[in-house]
Amino acid sequence: MLSAESAAVVRATLPAVAGALDEITTRFYGAMFRDRPELLDGMFNRGNQASGAQRRALAGSIAGFATALLDDPETRPDTLLDRIAHKHAAVGVTDDQYTIVHKYLFGAIAEVLGDAVTPEVAAAWDEVYWLMAGALIGREARLYQDAGVEPGKGWRQWTVVERRIETPDVVSFLLRPADGQPAPRARAGQYVSVRVPMADGVHQLRQYSLSSDPGGDQRRITVKRVAGTAGAPDGEVSNLLHAQIHEGDELTLSAPFGDVFLDDAADATAPVVLVSAGIGGTPMTGILAHLTALGSARPVLVLHADRSPADHALRTETSKLAGQLPDARAVFWYERPGTEEPDAREGLMNLDGIELPENATVFLCGPLPFMRDVRAQLLHAGVPAQRIRYEVFGPDLWLPGPTA
Repeated sequence: MLSAESAAVVRATLPAVAGALDEITTRFYGAMFRDRPELLDGMFNRGNQASGAQRRALAGSIAGFATALLDDPETRPDTLLDRIAHKHAAVGVTDDQYTIVHKYLFGAIAEVLGDAVTPEVAAAWDEVYWLMAGALIGREARLYQDAGVEPGKGWRQWTVVERRIETPDVVSFLLRPADGQPAPRARAGQYVSVRVPMADGVHQLRQYSLSSDPGGDQRRITVKRVAGTAGAPDGEVSNLLHAQIHEGDELTLSAPFGDVFLDDAADATAPVVLVSAGIGGTPMTGILAHLTALGSARPVLVLHADRSPADHALRTETSKLAGQLPDARAVFWYERPGTEEPDAREGLMNLDGIELPENATVFLCGPLPFMRDVRAQLLHAGVPAQRIRYEVFGPDLWLPGPTA
């Protein structure tokens, strides 16, 4: 709960702070990494830093949290907090790091806004920060406890038992725990962090969705090789995995996290709609495989868009899994159709004429422009916003507010 005094100050200063957040976060990261370079080793992704994606995500989170507190001072934006907490747990964030962030973030705020940061303004935004940090610390503690790992120590070695090329730019790795112990519990739709040493000795990490049924003692990740565009660098982790990791090698994985997953405890008869594009189909294949393993009778609608059948990773497997369920169907869209899928639709995903089941939970994943467009189509079709669950690969730059 944000105090009334602080709420008044935050409301008055939010436009100025929000307008300067890009510069604030730029200076924040620059100063923090200058003084604490060890945080770049296995904690922050250099590609996201270089592209500015992490900076913009942090700015959006701060502004979104503050706005939510002003809109309803007695209610915290749980959706935003849960998403951030899962991302933090997947990279091993610990409580003490919030104190480090506070020091450099508020130093950047004072540097950018200067005399406008009076003691009253500093105290009000300090309250916002520690409300957010305290909520995240509590959530992350529960996530670590549920995963059975100590904060920051959830890493484990896994052996690659199979490497399979899915498309020219996508490869799957089937993994099992290297120590022979049982795999940690995972939910269909969740992701793991993969932590790898780069040529310069710095560890980098990236999250990858579990693309197979998470039951049993094996896990699968499906990795698209990321090529840099618009001046952004190539994906360091994905390119290393494609070039260097083969059967018999070991990878360092986190415990599974992610707030977008199929809830087995919920209504097991409710319909499910899986909507994806490109590599966003990987968590959908994991959910579909889990439903198949359960022998689920619930209605399932699979909707996927891609450039062509040859570019559609896990295409054959997706069709096969849908065919094994008693009440499932799949519809594919391709910009360049091929003979492999004669019933596919041409062009971008268009939900006109698609009968969406009532009261369905919709899972959505893909490139940001695709998700924005399809989410709008879903809302226009009458799907309530709260029934649309989405997963963003990388920093969440889509809907940073409390209703995301």
